Amino acid sequence: MKLGIIIPRSDPESVYDTLRLAVYALKYGDEAKVFLSGAGVEIDQIENSRFNVRQQAREVLNSGGRFFACGSCLKLRESQGAEICPLSSLNDEYEIIRESDKVLSV
Repeated sequence: MKLGIIIPRSDPESVYDTLRLAVYALKYGDEAKVFLSGAGVEIDQIENSRFNVRQQAREVLNSGGRFFACGSCLKLRESQGAEICPLSSLNDEYEIIRESDKVLSV
């Protein structure tokens, strides 16, 4: 299965749980692509003692998942992106949605 995940928020618990699902899918041999938009592009700045979002994002990458981040959303935040938030475009989001068997937005 090709799983497309769109994260437009930076709530630690929601983002953490969504990334857990991505890791779970990857471990079962599925594909997972995560598109970050809106406040979601702040994923690499989320700090929470109960929900280690950065560690979970690293697990997504280590398991073969990929991240994409809205370029316009990054620019609004004066960010160039990062490994977890690579500068991407609306076309990338569209392609993820078009190619995915299932799309989840949180």
